[in-house]
Amino acid sequence: MAAVRQSEADLEREFISLLQGQAYEYLQVRDEAHLIANLRTQLESLNGITFSDDEWERFFANSVAGANEGAAEKTFRIQEDSVQLLVRDDGSTKNVSLIDKKNIHNNRLQVINQYEINQAEGGALRSNRYDVTVLVNGLPMVHVELKRRGVDIREAFNQIDRYQRDSFWAGSGLFDYVQLFVISNGTLTKYYSNTTRRRHVEDVRGKKRVRKTSNTFEFTSWWADATNKPIQDLSDFTRTFFAKHALLAILTRYCVLTADRMLLVMRPYQIAATEKILQKVEVSTNYKKLGTTAAGGYVWHTTGSGKTLTSFKTAQLASRLPSVDKVLFVVDRKDLDYQTMREYDRFEKGAANSNTSTRVLKKQLEDPGARIIITTIQKLSTFINAPANRGHAIFDGHVVIIFDECHRSQFGDMHTAITKAFKRYNLFGFTGTPIFAINAGRGGNPRLKTTEQAFGEKLHTYTIVDAINDKNVLPFRVDYVNTIKLPERLTDKQVSRIDTERALLAPERVRQVVGYMLEHFDQKTRRSERYALKDRRVSGFNALFATASIEAARIYYNQFFLQQENRTPDQRLKVGLIYSYAPNVVLEDDYLDEEGFETDTLTNDARSFLEDAIQDYNEMFGTSFDASSENFQNYYKDLSLRLKNREIDLVIVVNMFLTGFDATTLNTLWVDKNLRSHGLIQAYSRTNRILNSVKTYGNIVSFRDLEQETNDAIALFGNKDARGVVLLKPYNDYYSDYSEKVRELLERFPLGTPIVGESAQKDFIVLFGAILRLQNILASFDEFAGNEILTDRQAQDYRSIYLDLYAEFRKDKDAEKESINDDIVFEIELVKRVEINVDYILMLVQKYREARGDGDDKEIRAEITRAVDASPSLRNKKDLIVAFVDRVSADSTVDAQWAAYVEARRRAELDRIIDEENLRPDEAREFVERAFRDGVIQTSGTAITKVLPPASRFAGGGGHGEKKQRVLAKLVEFLERFMGLNAGAD
Repeated sequence: MAAVRQSEADLEREFISLLQGQAYEYLQVRDEAHLIANLRTQLESLNGITFSDDEWERFFANSVAGANEGAAEKTFRIQEDSVQLLVRDDGSTKNVSLIDKKNIHNNRLQVINQYEINQAEGGALRSNRYDVTVLVNGLPMVHVELKRRGVDIREAFNQIDRYQRDSFWAGSGLFDYVQLFVISNGTLTKYYSNTTRRRHVEDVRGKKRVRKTSNTFEFTSWWADATNKPIQDLSDFTRTFFAKHALLAILTRYCVLTADRMLLVMRPYQIAATEKILQKVEVSTNYKKLGTTAAGGYVWHTTGSGKTLTSFKTAQLASRLPSVDKVLFVVDRKDLDYQTMREYDRFEKGAANSNTSTRVLKKQLEDPGARIIITTIQKLSTFINAPANRGHAIFDGHVVIIFDECHRSQFGDMHTAITKAFKRYNLFGFTGTPIFAINAGRGGNPRLKTTEQAFGEKLHTYTIVDAINDKNVLPFRVDYVNTIKLPERLTDKQVSRIDTERALLAPERVRQVVGYMLEHFDQKTRRSERYALKDRRVSGFNALFATASIEAARIYYNQFFLQQENRTPDQRLKVGLIYSYAPNVVLEDDYLDEEGFETDTLTNDARSFLEDAIQDYNEMFGTSFDASSENFQNYYKDLSLRLKNREIDLVIVVNMFLTGFDATTLNTLWVDKNLRSHGLIQAYSRTNRILNSVKTYGNIVSFRDLEQETNDAIALFGNKDARGVVLLKPYNDYYSDYSEKVRELLERFPLGTPIVGESAQKDFIVLFGAILRLQNILASFDEFAGNEILTDRQAQDYRSIYLDLYAEFRKDKDAEKESINDDIVFEIELVKRVEINVDYILMLVQKYREARGDGDDKEIRAEITRAVDASPSLRNKKDLIVAFVDRVSADSTVDAQWAAYVEARRRAELDRIIDEENLRPDEAREFVERAFRDGVIQTSGTAITKVLPPASRFAGGGGHGEKKQRVLAKLVEFLERFMGLNAGAD
């Protein structure tokens, strides 16, 4: 590489040149008419037809660019409905493929750059010029946004958001067909699906969402080679990711559209594992190895890396191989809840069935059209062992059996039954924590001790170290709490003895453990910090408490009840309890024994206590569950859903939820049980799912000394050097960095002194962003409380300056700021985590009103102003709040006055918009009320046209389109201004 600094234009030219060298056709397309003409030519070539002008017009309007379609509808068309019906002029019909998924090399790849759309063109809100776009058969399917070397690639991510907000949907909306995005600064390159982009924009707007996932930069992915080494340089990325076969395979085989119409693009390790399994099926068939361990194998992908998606996509693709009769996708019944049933059904219609009867399974096995069947371990076992099914035809067919999780329970009788019954099978397992010789149990079949013995060779590996380095899961922060006094002459190193476990339940120790948890719960679960979850703003995260036995779980549940008795209802933690019968209550080798849904075999005391705890839950949430075996499964599902939705604070468990359970809102695991090896990693991994930039690690708080066990487990499932990656650094490392940066902040940017010049402003933004990130990590260290260097007021004032600069650099029209804006990233989500809400402001107003008996209290007035200035969501409401403070009276409560005031201002400002734009009053008010209910202004469809005054759609000068966009812009601003202004609102 030359030493000369490479410009963005040079980087773009180099990238396009590499694509041309890989047989992409370079095309100069500068406007939509040219884009549509090329699309017509490409579809004619792909399908071997010639459209008449009338046929093309109909096909384009009905099957390509429907008037009310957005990115979700167009993604569905590409992924699920890519063959469209053309009605010819003579009335005959013809199938027209938008993309050929069977013979992928029939698709033609072209590359365009600097495609330009002007403001108001096709309704665009702003003028934009897109960097590089790859067309597949003329449709934009991959968009590449480049920044020059040295610029943070998050700015490329933000740039794409601006395109989506301002213009991707404009005109015929062909850019809504983009399935994948690539962002690069030459040195670093990442990719992601259109769902990540679309959900991020909706999150920024505050749009109501079905599900909170994949909506931030954290969900972008590195491309990698077969050894999981990231391919980050744009040139290397282009030669591999953009190789025609690779790119077309990703678009046609390795994307998954979920039940919520979210597009997931598989990561490189997922693709590699899938291809390894498919290759193994074909080779073992050709070489007649079916029915042996040589025909199978296992995939070691760490917990939280998306094993279920990989394993199911593998099942789906294996079912399409001509030699395969059936694919059985086997899950544990605890995992087959409503949500996963819906997803599986979306992947393969009718494949999943939660019926406990084997009658449905038998029917599916006998149906030649049911190529893939999702079943539970328990149901498959019952079917195989039923005398009536001996000699069933399925046992002689070519069956691929895929276990979603290689639990220990598959190693024994179940494994033997499968391998005896089926004659021509491939057996594959997915696991995050394999059983090796070193961590194998002492009992059981000596020929089935390890994962390799049961399933065959290891086919692909993606360890916890790989996942943390790729930022696909979070690292852990482990606290060993040694302040809890142990009973005399007892150390908790004496494992596996029932009398020791009982001694650890001494009343004084239990009181201290629960006292510590209540005292530190808000801190560990970050309750002072707020973020968006689905259609709500919530405070902090939730937690599990892993106990050593059913007896321990009961004792701790009682103790929480006693210690919370004197708290007001709003201060009490919502605590749940769940356990069921497990064959070994205390296991000698510290494995997490599988708990099923069988409650009938519990002791009378344990069953009775569980019944009482479920009644407490019913009173808390208005449900009607009980501990009977038929109802307990529904309790489990409801409890797991409330954990995922952050509706319950803490759940006390023995083994349940410690393996295979995913809830992104869980950030803390409290531990008072002995864990080691794969059981320890499984339990810890409940906390390390990525959610947003506020959640940066999983919190483990252990009341036992598990340090050696933790280090051993990380070494086994990572590598000998893994500890530095998997565990956070010690407190002092972060604190010294924090104190150094705060000292620099106070010296270089003292409050009250303006920050002059772009260079100094950029330095401030970078420095304060680093401080925000460090504070986010330090917040859950006990030692940090009381050692914050910045006072609350200083922090608030610095946040105000930070937000002022954010607003200034985000002004679209300020072209001079573009250079600095490209080089910086604002940590707005980390500012939002500590922001105050309307309730806090009203509390200050109440104080202000009470103090005014002695005249105008300037200090409280200043505090209100500072709080508003430091809040990203209240800054655009400042004039409303200030005016209210001036007029608040002693006549009634502050809340009542505020509600009346907001309603009056809201009505007046909407009336002004109606008058200024001559809108239809009733229709406009109804439109706005619906927007407040949904949390978003509906920008597409016909609803907005009912609000606008009558006008010719074809009037000259684009008047109708401009009017529509102007009204929408005003209504969006109006919604954002008044959204969430009620007291008690999130």
